[in-house]
Amino acid sequence: MSDYNTGLILSQIAQHATEVAAIASAKLTGFGRKNDADQAAVDAMRRSFQTAPFSGKVVIGEGEIDEAPMLYIGEELGAGGPKVDIAVDPLEGTKLCANDAPNAMTVVALAPAGGLLHAPDMYMDKLAIGPGYPAGLIDLDVSPAENVQRLAKAKGVPVSAIRACLLDRDRHKHIIEELRSIGAGIRLIPDGDVAGVFWTTEAARSGVDIYFGSGGAPEGVLAAAAIRCAGGQMQARLKPENEQEEQRARAMGRDVHKKLTLDDMAPGHVVFAASGVTHGSMFEGVQFENGTAHVDTLVWDTFTGRRSRVRSVYPHK
Repeated sequence: MSDYNTGLILSQIAQHATEVAAIASAKLTGFGRKNDADQAAVDAMRRSFQTAPFSGKVVIGEGEIDEAPMLYIGEELGAGGPKVDIAVDPLEGTKLCANDAPNAMTVVALAPAGGLLHAPDMYMDKLAIGPGYPAGLIDLDVSPAENVQRLAKAKGVPVSAIRACLLDRDRHKHIIEELRSIGAGIRLIPDGDVAGVFWTTEAARSGVDIYFGSGGAPEGVLAAAAIRCAGGQMQARLKPENEQEEQRARAMGRDVHKKLTLDDMAPGHVVFAASGVTHGSMFEGVQFENGTAHVDTLVWDTFTGRRSRVRSVYPHK
């Protein structure tokens, strides 16, 4: 099968999985039941994958086999076909969905087997920008202020025109203080750092130029898939919080001191898809009307170079 045809097939699989998961979770928007919303998304996504024409293996999912009933790491899915790595966040922003807050979405990345980093479930420091800048512009080993100053210079704007995105966490106070001291704008988000990184890929639409801070390592790999498709830049480093996490990372063959690049996290061809659950910076939320469900989805793939935005309509009772 050609790369072009592979890209089309995997894009269709990814799109359908995120859309049905978005519809399933959107039915629970605003009811305060984040676990139920997450489970609804997991179940819908899993059913979608079960009949897909591939031999898929979950490398980033809802947990280990003894911790999650669905879409666990190592689970095999599909009806047969090319071997594919599956990375999922069935509901990015479970609290956002439960509270009917902006920017909840469903996310999938697919790549040929071995094409996505199997990231341990721990924190990861992340730094990302979108496309259109000189290679090597950002560096995780320099200060946040210097990274913003480099970006402003490359963009040809004052530092005050740059907006950074971070999770609103106490661990990021020093970054926030540093960026504000140089006059940069900051968007603090309560949850959903896949979205935070993803926003940098369409800065004009989202208003976010650069992403900083630590969040989940599995989510980092999903975000890296989006950055790879968009042609942006991203660096990361695992951040174990104790000796047990460090040992777990090493048992998986991960060097916790290594600065990870896109070539480490998503080295080859990849498909990235995301669908909006609630309204937000990049998506319309799912809308139910007249027996139908309307879903706003973005599908990117490096196989064909296609970057598409789709508004799908499903029958819905």
